Amino acid sequence: MLTLGHGDARTDSDHKLVVVMVGLPARGKSYIVKKLKRYLSWLGFQTKIFNVGDRRRLAGSIDDYEESAGNISVLQRTRNIESEGNSGEKEECIDCNSPSETGSLNEAKDNKSASKVCNRCATHHSSTFFDPDNKKAKQIREQVALEVFEDLLRWLQAGGQIAIHDATNSTIERRGALINRLKSETDVNLLFVESICTDKDIINRNIKLKTQSPDYIGIDPEIAEADFRARLRNYERAYRTVGTAEEKLEVQYCKIIDVGKKVIAYNIQGFLESQVVFYLMNMNLEPRVIYITRHGESEDNSTGRIGGDASLAPNGVCYAAALARFIDRRRSEFANEVEEQNQRLVHFMSGGASSENNSEPESTSSHESRNSSSARYSEFSSSVHKRVRPDFEIWTSMLKRTMETAEHFDPTRYRIKNIRSLNEIYAGKCEGMTYEEIARQYPDEFEARQLDKFYYRYPGIGGESYADVVLRLQQVIVELERIRHSVLLVTHRAMARTLLSYFMDIPTTHMPDMELPLHHVYACEPRPFGNFLRVWRYDPLIDDFEEVDSSSVLKIRYPKVLIPGEATTTLLPSPAETTYSNKH
Repeated sequence: MLTLGHGDARTDSDHKLVVVMVGLPARGKSYIVKKLKRYLSWLGFQTKIFNVGDRRRLAGSIDDYEESAGNISVLQRTRNIESEGNSGEKEECIDCNSPSETGSLNEAKDNKSASKVCNRCATHHSSTFFDPDNKKAKQIREQVALEVFEDLLRWLQAGGQIAIHDATNSTIERRGALINRLKSETDVNLLFVESICTDKDIINRNIKLKTQSPDYIGIDPEIAEADFRARLRNYERAYRTVGTAEEKLEVQYCKIIDVGKKVIAYNIQGFLESQVVFYLMNMNLEPRVIYITRHGESEDNSTGRIGGDASLAPNGVCYAAALARFIDRRRSEFANEVEEQNQRLVHFMSGGASSENNSEPESTSSHESRNSSSARYSEFSSSVHKRVRPDFEIWTSMLKRTMETAEHFDPTRYRIKNIRSLNEIYAGKCEGMTYEEIARQYPDEFEARQLDKFYYRYPGIGGESYADVVLRLQQVIVELERIRHSVLLVTHRAMARTLLSYFMDIPTTHMPDMELPLHHVYACEPRPFGNFLRVWRYDPLIDDFEEVDSSSVLKIRYPKVLIPGEATTTLLPSPAETTYSNKH
């Protein structure tokens, strides 16, 4: 049986997909997972990430696991332990030697002298926990991975569509266990996605970022890095890439090498699987900005009419001229910002950040180590600077008001493209009307739209819904992920809402109610942990732009009264506000 998704995208109604990540630590798996989840959710698929590392950290130390009937169950850890009759005396943790209240220390069960460790050390899994020869730890890691997999399957059975198992899954035995578990599930397909990275610069940068992960909170960065590199060596000893073993079982897999520079796909057959692989083929890490703006004020905007193909009003012409000057300036500013980021990154990679805060005289050994570290990252420094690209494109719709907004850009410095997919949502027989006129002439349509603006489709030939717009913009999104330079999209309100909901991971249910006024520029900069948003507003009094708090602009308006002609709204913060509330 077939069902309709967003627009007219067709997929098996009972078909579900499990995406199992594979790869060594610091290979960008979580980066891929977050982007993939955001894309699939934007397309309308119920998608959820199940992270094994989070469960492992939540469970605590080896002593928080108990064997029962040959199985290992994860026990919820009590982080703030208070012993009876706590006198406030302090003892030293045997691992970190820090004084702690006796009530916050835990018996080290493998220590014959009954020494104690603090909560932080008890829950921190050092590199030895990942030693493939550590049988007890290995058994625990396998069980945690399988328990998370069971949670994943329960979620799918409850109505989910695409579940992502975010873990290393780096051994044939682990992957075989997951394959065997799925044999008893019906209508659930499996896709392995392996992230392979051969670029030492990227690996070293990721390792540095790993020292800031929850595994190393409160631990000296140099100690954390040494421990993580030891963990990585342990993983490498047992690591087996996806290949012959999976092919014998006809299991689908996709290998992403060096963040999309090379992609290997095997036996990809399902609709959902093809969506995943196609998207993953178009990723890159180049520094760039995706600018999104609505066209300048048009003649129809002045009278409150929707749709149509009107030209710019005088205010819109002023905005268009200022926009060209602003983007010219931002190109230079962004190049300088990238240069500064590169310098900070190289400084961080060379260990300079830690030395600045060290007031002790530097020893000979540490000086030699720092010189070695600087030499180690000199090649990294030069490779970073090669990644900056000067190209810039302007994309507009095929409607006059967007093309006129782009007329002031120098065609010798910008590649200007007119793209039909960026046209405004088509309002069918309501084209050219005001909302007041729609409420009077088509009260049932007006109310239906208020009840469900995302799926509501305008009446008449060619009328569209926001769900249709998502389908129309799918190729635009993939192209924006593929290109390696900055782009300015001059488009319309519904298009801007749809694009920003993707980049800022705003639920589609909120998409049609986003407040995106005219004469604002929204800049989305891809970063390792998500897209960073900045917003500028045009001020006609100074004929220039000023940066504003993004949370004051990305608002959601929800209807309170659904009576045609009397609808009022309430202003609520958008889901992006709590994450992207800083001005910069």
